[in-house]
Amino acid sequence: MDRILTRLAAARREGRPFGITSVCSAHPLVLRAAIRRAVREGGPVLIEATCNQVNHLGGYTGMTPEDFIRFAERIAAEEGLERARMIFGGDHLGPNPWRKKTPEAALEQASLMVEAYVRAGFGKIHLDASMGCAGEPAALDDRTIAERATGLAEISEKTAKAIGAPPPLYILGTEVPVPGGADHALEELRPTAPEAARATIAIHREIFSRAGLEDAFSRVIAFVVQPGVEFGSENVIGYRPEFATELTALLDEEPQFVFEAHSTDYQTREALTRLVRDGFPILKVGPGLTFALREAAYALDVIATEMVPGYGDRTLAATMEAVMLSAPGDWQAHYHGDETALRLQRHYSYSDRIRYYWNRPEAEKAFETLLAALRGKTIPETLLHQFLPQLSPAEAGDPEAILIAAVDRVLADYQSAGGTTPMNF
Repeated sequence: MDRILTRLAAARREGRPFGITSVCSAHPLVLRAAIRRAVREGGPVLIEATCNQVNHLGGYTGMTPEDFIRFAERIAAEEGLERARMIFGGDHLGPNPWRKKTPEAALEQASLMVEAYVRAGFGKIHLDASMGCAGEPAALDDRTIAERATGLAEISEKTAKAIGAPPPLYILGTEVPVPGGADHALEELRPTAPEAARATIAIHREIFSRAGLEDAFSRVIAFVVQPGVEFGSENVIGYRPEFATELTALLDEEPQFVFEAHSTDYQTREALTRLVRDGFPILKVGPGLTFALREAAYALDVIATEMVPGYGDRTLAATMEAVMLSAPGDWQAHYHGDETALRLQRHYSYSDRIRYYWNRPEAEKAFETLLAALRGKTIPETLLHQFLPQLSPAEAGDPEAILIAAVDRVLADYQSAGGTTPMNF
């Protein structure tokens, strides 16, 4: 299945571009939706874990890379998806979770994390050393970033060789969007300048070669650049193809690569389709999926309040508010404004930082209470129309099915944008 990724650049050159959705989430219902779609449509599924979410110390999910793969494999087995059709990627692998430490300490942890990802079976490795650590500027120069990425690639290569695993595929780049979206309102956003992207590729090629990692560099399939798309807490910047023309022309000079598009969440189907056509065939999405899940869960929360005696008044939302207030570390630095603005952002922000809290015991209990309240009950069509108007009658079923349908509606846009993925080479 990893060969699908190596075909992306050639397909673009041949005038038959296709895209692949990169599902960046650890929520079981999001993964189930993605896997179920792969079973139904007959394609592969690319599932990525991020450095903050999953790492050798557990991340905010409490899962190591090995735990995460076993977790996704269990869901796939339940849904009837063959393991051979699953591709696992590691996203933003670098010092980001430890950037408050010294560079040496942060990179030591990053090295252990990369080793754990490769050892667990992740075949697509995005190396991101773009952020400064303690005592460094927030944005580092290209040479420092490339040197650190090369060091992490060397560990990745040695680990794969030691365990007899297939050599990893790599994603590199220096102009990397902030994981999880921006933390402020956005206005116009310009794509990476082509000369900056050209310099980034050249410096990585040079430093990989100097380290004797030419073979590893030959497996770099994409660079991360800014295509001009992003989302903040309150708004989304849509793709403007005319702004990216000079940047995408660079791919004609560098036929080995495509570009990987981060932060494509909330883009329209038309924008996603154009991104694929223009040379951004790896479409990463995470908060947009959990936003859709939360949106549907909150609608069910209101429905349960309306129709289930004893359920309470929006029990799920009330629980999530209490959980987030009791542990503000994952949202406080990212949301701004008065108390009303903060409350609205906690629950309804495009940044969707509520996703960091779904695996907390109180949240899991409230979520299960909601599902239990509605299982086996027929939700009146008029109530569905009031609170879930986007749901078709065919999608209405038990509460889990409704939540999965909400996520699948987003995934459908990505699959449409990607076109038909070739399965045979």
